[in-house]
Amino acid sequence: MQNPEIKLPTTRVILLDQITAAQTEWLWYPYIPLGKVTMMQGDPGEGKSSIALRLASAVSRGTDITDLRKTVTNPDYVIYLNAGDGLADTIKPRLERANADCSMICSMEDTEFPLTAKDGRLESLMQQLKPRLVILDPLQAYFGDDVDMHRANEVRPVMSYLAKLAEEYHAAILLIGHMNKMQGGKSLYRGLGSIDLTAAARSVLLVTRDPADPQNRVIMQIKNSLAPEGDPVAFRFGDDAGMTYLGAYELKLEEALNAERQHTTKQEKAEALLLEWLDKEHPLYIRDMYPIADSEGISKQALQRAKQNLRLVSEKTERGWVWKKPDHTPPRYDTVCGAAPAGVSLRGR
Repeated sequence: MQNPEIKLPTTRVILLDQITAAQTEWLWYPYIPLGKVTMMQGDPGEGKSSIALRLASAVSRGTDITDLRKTVTNPDYVIYLNAGDGLADTIKPRLERANADCSMICSMEDTEFPLTAKDGRLESLMQQLKPRLVILDPLQAYFGDDVDMHRANEVRPVMSYLAKLAEEYHAAILLIGHMNKMQGGKSLYRGLGSIDLTAAARSVLLVTRDPADPQNRVIMQIKNSLAPEGDPVAFRFGDDAGMTYLGAYELKLEEALNAERQHTTKQEKAEALLLEWLDKEHPLYIRDMYPIADSEGISKQALQRAKQNLRLVSEKTERGWVWKKPDHTPPRYDTVCGAAPAGVSLRGR
């Protein structure tokens, strides 16, 4: 039977007999697919950023994520956007400890106006680099001031756009997010913001501590739309900030979600959130902190009191107001590896 010609205004109609079936490819099976969006969420301080940097290091060298000494593929570019940690004093030292190839890992500065996921700069860099992995840490810092993360109609276009970028450039896009403090209920609903955030992700990972051994950080897959859900796996965090992969790990999701947290009061939570973002020599950009604190149920007043308790001072910079420790000059935000010299093209994949 001949297919009829179907036309709808501003709509492309696709008959599925014209589509060639394809299998999903994976950055890390079955946890992080290529060409899709993955969400990694967890409470502050549970090690999400450390695990993300471990992934970046592995991709930059083409090594196994679980064993950085084992080469499994060609090195690829990584785009790592982090609104909380300093590139010079926090991120690069941690990448170097993981033996990353920093010439393959790039970030971006946003001194002129805030960088957002949809303003075109991320897509432009992806066009040039063709990265295998893109990390936004934390995701709420890149939604923009005009997007309310609790409104589905505002979240959905951003997530759809990121999904389109992931598919077009065959990259794994990893979004790092915090959990809220609800007790009980589905773990998917504990992620910050609208449920559309996790609904749009093809894989959702929870990072938590083992209550019986807090140095062990467990990755639990709570959603997988492309394969059977993976078993819990764990990394052990050492005193020198190193990480050892432990493999499959016995921990029930209910046990992880219902474990008693160390910080119980709003004030303690506020101080913990500041310390999460405050390295010894790293400033806090306040415009990034307030939305996260609000999502955690922490008021500006509680955050101000936490600032006083931690003896932070305020200073205005070109990028905006910061809280910092006294007598500290904020580091310049730039690419981890530096821009390519004029007239020199970026290295291909």
